[in-house]
Amino acid sequence: MKFVDSLPFAVDEEPNVFIPISDGVRLAARIWRPRTDRPVPAIMEYIPYRKRFGTAQRDEVMHPYIAGHGYACVRVDLRGSGESDGVLEDEYLQQELDDGCEVLAWLARQPWCNGRIGMIGISWGGFNGLQIAAMQPPELKAVIAVCASDDRFADDVHHMGGCLLGDNISWASVMFAYNTLPPDPALVGERWREMWFERLRGSGLWLAEWLRHQRRDAYWRHASVCEDYTAIRCPVFAVSGWADGYSNVVFRLMSNLDVPRKGLIGPWSHKYPHQGIPGPPIGFLQETLRWWDHWLKQEGSSMMDEPMLRVWMQDSVPPVTAYRERPGRWVGEAQWPGATIHPVTYGLSRAGLVKAGDPGDDYVGTIRSPLTVGLFAGKWCSYAAGPDLAHDQREEDGGALVFESNPLKEALEILGVPYVELTLESDRPVAMVAVRLSDVSGDDKATRVTWGMLNLTHRDSSEDPEPLEPGRTYTVRVDLNGIAQVFPAGHRIRLSLSTSYWPMAWPPPEPVRLRIHTARCRLVLPGRDPNPGDDALPAFEHVEGTQPGTFSRLEAGHHNWLVHRDLAFDQSTLEVINDDGVYRLDDIDLTLSKKTVETYTTTADDFRSVRAEVVSERSLRRGDWAIRSVTRTVVTADPGHFHIHATLDAYEGIDEAEKRVYSGDWDESIPRDLV
Repeated sequence: MKFVDSLPFAVDEEPNVFIPISDGVRLAARIWRPRTDRPVPAIMEYIPYRKRFGTAQRDEVMHPYIAGHGYACVRVDLRGSGESDGVLEDEYLQQELDDGCEVLAWLARQPWCNGRIGMIGISWGGFNGLQIAAMQPPELKAVIAVCASDDRFADDVHHMGGCLLGDNISWASVMFAYNTLPPDPALVGERWREMWFERLRGSGLWLAEWLRHQRRDAYWRHASVCEDYTAIRCPVFAVSGWADGYSNVVFRLMSNLDVPRKGLIGPWSHKYPHQGIPGPPIGFLQETLRWWDHWLKQEGSSMMDEPMLRVWMQDSVPPVTAYRERPGRWVGEAQWPGATIHPVTYGLSRAGLVKAGDPGDDYVGTIRSPLTVGLFAGKWCSYAAGPDLAHDQREEDGGALVFESNPLKEALEILGVPYVELTLESDRPVAMVAVRLSDVSGDDKATRVTWGMLNLTHRDSSEDPEPLEPGRTYTVRVDLNGIAQVFPAGHRIRLSLSTSYWPMAWPPPEPVRLRIHTARCRLVLPGRDPNPGDDALPAFEHVEGTQPGTFSRLEAGHHNWLVHRDLAFDQSTLEVINDDGVYRLDDIDLTLSKKTVETYTTTADDFRSVRAEVVSERSLRRGDWAIRSVTRTVVTADPGHFHIHATLDAYEGIDEAEKRVYSGDWDESIPRDLV
C-alpha cells in the first residue's frame, strides 16, 4: 500500500464527538473533515467495533484519505459500544436503525455538511447501510455495502440452507467478548466504570436468542432487505470476495434491486478490497471516490458506463489453506444474469459425472458419513484469509459419495451459482446433505471450488420445515455458493455428497443414511462464454491510503488451525487459535491484548458427543488503569435439545493487585426444531 502524504485538502480530525439521540443517549463519533469553508458531503460508517482502538488503524487508512478528497468522514460507534451510551443487546435491532437515521439527520444539520450523505461499511456496517437505505431517510443518497447480506436467515453467519452453522457459535462468542469491554476513561471520564457494569449486566447471551429461532421467522425477516427490495431507492455498490461468506449477495442485489447499482467480487476474504487477501488487492479507495463523486458531488463518472458486475475469474490452484495471491483475471457482465452465461449439465451415474445426453444408469448410491467429514473444510467465512480455507478434499472424500467427470477436453469457465438436483431417500426424519464441487488436477489433488448445504426438512420452506418420511423419495435442489472459476483442460470435475459437515454445520440429531437415485439427479454449472469485452476493462489503480497511527508490538501473536486425532479414544478435535498478542497504540498510549481459542470435538460416530467451546480473553491497559475479561461458551446437544453453558468474568487492576469485579453464568437448554 502506498501511503499518500499530499491530498487535495488538508484534513482536521475530531477524535471524539458526542451525537445526541432523541431519548437522551449520546453516540460517540470520530470525524475527519476537509479544511474548507464550503459545506461538503458526508460519509458515515456505523459499527460496534470501537473507533478508539478496535478498527482505529483500518479507519486511519481509509477515512482521512476520503476526507482529503473533499468529504466529511464520520465513524460512529453503535449504542452500547465504544464510548457510546447504552447497551448493545443484539444485531440490527430497530433501535440501532432508528439511531442511524437520527445520526444522518444530525449530520445534515451541521454547517460543514451540505446534506448529501453516503454510508459505507464492511460486514455489520454493510448490513445496516442496506437496512437504513430501506428506511429511506432523505439524507442518504448512496450506499457502499462490503461483505454484507440481504437475508439474515438464509445467507448470514447463522444458517445455510436451514443448517445451523458453526460460525453462529463462534460469532456469538466474539460479540459476547466484545460486549465485556468498557469505554475509554480518557474520553468519558469517571463514567467509564458505570458504563462498563451496565454493559456487563445488560448485553446478555446472544447465542441463546439466536438458537430460539431455528427457522425463518419474524426475528430473521426483520432487517432482511430481501423481503422488499423495492424499499431501497438509492444507488448501491455491493462488494465481496470469493473467500468471503457473502459473495452470493452481490448476485442477488444486481438481479433484484431497481436502482443504479454496481457489483464487485474479487478473490478476497472478509476484508476491504484495498486490504484484500488473497490478492491481488485493488485501489478500492479510488473506486469509492468515483462512486461518491458521481452520487454525492454529482460530478459524473465513467464508472456508471462500465459493466454492472465485475468479478475475478479464478484460475486453477493447488489446495492449500492460505493463498497470498489467487491467479486469474477480471471479467465483466453488463447486467446480471449475464448474457454470456449458459447451463452446463452433468448427470450422475455409477461411472461418475456424465455430460447431458450421455448414457447414465439406474445406480442407487448410499452414504452415511462419519462425523469427521468437515475437519478440513475451513471456515464458512474467511476472516483471516488463512489458514482458514479448505484443505485438499481427498482428506474429506473418503466419507462422501463421490461423482467425478472424465478429464476435460477443453477448459470450462463458470460464473454464477452452480446447483444440484438430487432424488433421495433418508432413513431418519431429520437429515442434511452437504455438497462440494472440486477441481481435480492431474496429480489427483482436489481443490474445493464451491459448496452448499441443505437441511432436508427445509427442502420446501424454511418458514415451515417438515420432517422427512423415512423411505419416501424426495427431489431437492441444493444451491452452491456462487463462484467464478476456470477448470483447465485435462482436469476433472468432482461432486461430493456427505450427510455431515462438522464443524461447518451442526450435525443432525442421529446418524443418517441417504440413498441417492442417480438416474434422476443432475449437476448444473453456470458456464460462461468468452467475452472480448473483458480485455477492454479499465485497470484498477494501485492501492493507496493514509498513514495510520503507530503501534508497538510487545508480544507476538499467532493464528493456527490444528486437527487432533486421538486414536486410542477415537476422538477428533479441531482447535482454532487466534492470538493477536500484545501491542500498544502509541498515539493514545493504550496497550491491548486479544486471544480466542475455539475447540470442536466429536467422539467416534456418537452424535451426542458433538461439542463446541470458545474461550476469549481481552485486556486493556494504560498506566495504572487495567481491565481484563474472560468469556467461555460451551454448546452440546442431545437429540431433543441444544445446551449452552457460558461464563463471563471481568477483572480490574494490575498483576497481583488484579481483582475479579464481575461474574456471570448462564445455563440454557433450547429445544431442537428439526435441526
